Amino acid sequence: MKSKLPIQCPSCGEELKVKALQCPSCSTTIDGRFYLPLLTLLSAEDQEFILSFIKHSGSLKKMARELNLSYPTVRNKLNELIERIHQLESKKENKE
Repeated sequence: MKSKLPIQCPSCGEELKVKALQCPSCSTTIDGRFYLPLLTLLSAEDQEFILSFIKHSGSLKKMARELNLSYPTVRNKLNELIERIHQLESKKENKE
């Protein structure tokens, strides 16, 4: 079972930042303060939806068939995901 990348502090709930990156081959370490990519801040379900969207070349009709959902349901899921992405972008802009 893969561990999920933590994105929030378990103590205070704030967004976590990456502090260091290390090469497993030569042990070179890059130390700093790096933001997590926006897509990693989405839920696993949202990330799966995005992957499915890409695999289906953006066809909501194909996604609806594969997921056994109606087209309007899939469209609503996409609209909700777009809204969450806008919220994350706004949050990020306010912190910078």
